[in-house]
Amino acid sequence: MVKIIQTHRNTDSALRFFFWVSRRKPYKHDMSCFVSMLDRLVREKLFRPADHVRLLLVKGCRNEEELKWVVGYLNEKKRNGFGFTLYSFNTLLIQLGKIGMVSEAQSVYNEIMSSEVKPSLLTFNTMINILCKKGKVQQAEMIFSRIIQYEMLPDVFTYTSLVLGHCRNRNLDLAFEVYDRMVKAGCDPNIVTYSTLINGLCSEGRLDEALDMLDEMIEKGIEPTAYTYTVPITSLCEANRPLEAIRLFRSMTKRGCYPNIHTYTALISGLSRTGKLEVAIGLYHKLLKDGMVPSMVTFNTIMNESIEAGRYDIGLEIIYWMESHGYAIAENIRTHNHIIKGLCLMDKIHNAMALLSKMLEVGPSPNVITYNTLIDGYLNRGNLNNALRLLELMKGRGCKLDEWTYTEVISGCCKVHKSKFASNLFHEMLKQGISPNQVTYNVLIVGCCNEGKVDDALSFFKQMEETGCCPNIESYNAIIHGLSKDNQFAKAKQVFKKMVDQGLLPNVITYTSLIDGLCKNGSTDHAFKIFHEMRERDCLPNLYSYSSLVFGLCQEGKADDAERLLEEMEMEGLVPDVVTFTTLINGFVMLGRLNHAFLLLKRMVDVGCKPNYFTFTVLVKGLKRESQLLTEKVVGLATQHEVHCGSSSNKRCNDLEILCNLLDKISENGCEPTTETYHSLVIGLCEDRKYEEVDQLVEHMKEKGLYPSEEFYRPMFFANCKNLKLDSAVEMLSLMADRGLKVDFSIYMALICAFCRENWMEEAENLLKSMLECQWNANEIVWTVLIDGLLKEGQSDPCMHLLHVIESQNCILWVETYAILARERSHFAACSYINGDAAWMFSSESFLFPQ
Repeated sequence: MVKIIQTHRNTDSALRFFFWVSRRKPYKHDMSCFVSMLDRLVREKLFRPADHVRLLLVKGCRNEEELKWVVGYLNEKKRNGFGFTLYSFNTLLIQLGKIGMVSEAQSVYNEIMSSEVKPSLLTFNTMINILCKKGKVQQAEMIFSRIIQYEMLPDVFTYTSLVLGHCRNRNLDLAFEVYDRMVKAGCDPNIVTYSTLINGLCSEGRLDEALDMLDEMIEKGIEPTAYTYTVPITSLCEANRPLEAIRLFRSMTKRGCYPNIHTYTALISGLSRTGKLEVAIGLYHKLLKDGMVPSMVTFNTIMNESIEAGRYDIGLEIIYWMESHGYAIAENIRTHNHIIKGLCLMDKIHNAMALLSKMLEVGPSPNVITYNTLIDGYLNRGNLNNALRLLELMKGRGCKLDEWTYTEVISGCCKVHKSKFASNLFHEMLKQGISPNQVTYNVLIVGCCNEGKVDDALSFFKQMEETGCCPNIESYNAIIHGLSKDNQFAKAKQVFKKMVDQGLLPNVITYTSLIDGLCKNGSTDHAFKIFHEMRERDCLPNLYSYSSLVFGLCQEGKADDAERLLEEMEMEGLVPDVVTFTTLINGFVMLGRLNHAFLLLKRMVDVGCKPNYFTFTVLVKGLKRESQLLTEKVVGLATQHEVHCGSSSNKRCNDLEILCNLLDKISENGCEPTTETYHSLVIGLCEDRKYEEVDQLVEHMKEKGLYPSEEFYRPMFFANCKNLKLDSAVEMLSLMADRGLKVDFSIYMALICAFCRENWMEEAENLLKSMLECQWNANEIVWTVLIDGLLKEGQSDPCMHLLHVIESQNCILWVETYAILARERSHFAACSYINGDAAWMFSSESFLFPQ
């Protein structure tokens, strides 16, 4: 097509052919066709047809990247004498609004206002609508004033856009003020105005007002659309008012407004969630009977709600029914895989595993995609152990692992610093005749480098080249980072040169890897040379480049220079993050300048950067050092020795005093501790297993008039379990369940393990049975609660006792689960002299490759 446009002798014929082809479906011109046609027309000064082609080019843009390129291209044509018309300006504005490119739309609007083209009401309305969609009502009001200046009258679209903006900002009072202004100006609200206000009221939970407004619009002769009804129907269902939702649905149909697929989907979802699954399924069949084709959203809704309610039989029945009636649903295994993927994406992997169990019992047999999806679900949750167990299940069921399976599991191993295990999987992959790709090699190289095994990383890099899998920029960057971190800078420069020789341009990650390695090895001066070099080569440093230099300077005791670098960084438009600020705070703490460190904390909070647990830990370290110095001065070294040799309870008391001191100092520096401050400390203390301090800190928080939010429940629950405060833990579990918070396997595991430690076996049994009643996969319960929980803690007898409880509930466990359990128990017994964590690490690395 491009060649015809460029070489045909007659421009008019080429243009007519261009338009004729564009009307032939499903053909669509690509960018090169538009550009070739436009270039020819502009070159021959045929601006009128060129404007038509320009409009089609703009309308044909499908994403931000394409539209940005088109705007640049058209601006270039403008410099060649092909200026914008009002129509083309407006079309461009509309398209920018559709794709959500607000800043670019503002630039085009400003260009219109500074040009000789007189804007129309459409120009102003489009810009107002773009801004209001993003909630930028103040800017939209300024454009509204321009309408008046140009002696134009705002119309219903203008006012409705402002109403929308205020609703997006959740400011309904202002939205109704605009509505009143509109009515006073003699501009009648339309269906969109009312629908927007009804939507806004529903979003704020003001359902009764929304229903009143629905009645008002009907009284004024404005008939609601299906969309107008769908929003309050959805909200009524969400507010647990399903009967009213059904009445509104019936009222809608009586008025001759036929529900669309979105209305049905909303009602089906709402009925299912409020325990009326059978009614929802009836409604689902009604929409089929009425000849409506369910969308994927409808299909997913009914399937997911069935699964959520534990009614897998209904879900499968719907699958088979739709297939038997010729609906466009893939064969069974594809449908099941889609459901499993959806459940994993919704963080409901336990439900996905339950469906896997059903598939293994009654079919269809899971395939490699099924297992890969579940493995990915576990890895995304950081649960490598269960991902590896699925790998063994795959092998046991004769399902061949593919390139994706190996690569994902290798990546998961590398992320938790198990590169040796990842290497074993890699060699198994080769034995199976599966060729690793760039991603496989890159994750191995990164994993080895992160563990300081640079020679192994270089070996994989060499093997990558030898097997014809060309290293990319990520491969080189990983090697350069590993060598720099290992203080092998000369080798890193050699790899850098080799990369350039291969035609790969170093990017900001390449330079930052060099800078980071040098700074961590005490060569900050050299790092600054690299920093200046990257700038000279027009490679702009990023946040991590500066953060590495800040770290290097602080390590060398040059915290003041590091702070000046922070200011330079801000001048460059880069916003320091929590790592940058914490590094700088630590720099001043190491110099003993604690007051300045707290001033930096205030600066950090003032710019909207939230301190984390590590930030507070750094300040605690400074306070401890200050306290020790004061003790040495006042009490003397002998007394200091006695303090250090005190009891563990005194140490805990001192730790709490230091934490309280920290909170007081934060307050003194103008950063009053909030619930979020306490939450960061509680989460961090739990990760450090300082569970007694958690209880004390929560009490301190209450004394200050602050009370734990729902975010505190999980860490407080785990603290109670570890401290064996079982009554409090049970109470907390009940509270989480009542509040609708997610209660996952880790919660059950922690409490069952605590029950067993205190020999509360009856309570442990009851809790385990409640898990089984949820129709979760019994094998996953064994993997998580019995193996990862009880066996890891050395509670072998309770583990076997609860295994018998599971079997007594008519739960059929997979043979692979018994094999895994036997092997884990055997390894634990053999390694009982090792501490629990090390024994577990040995165990989990051994089950796939038993000696």
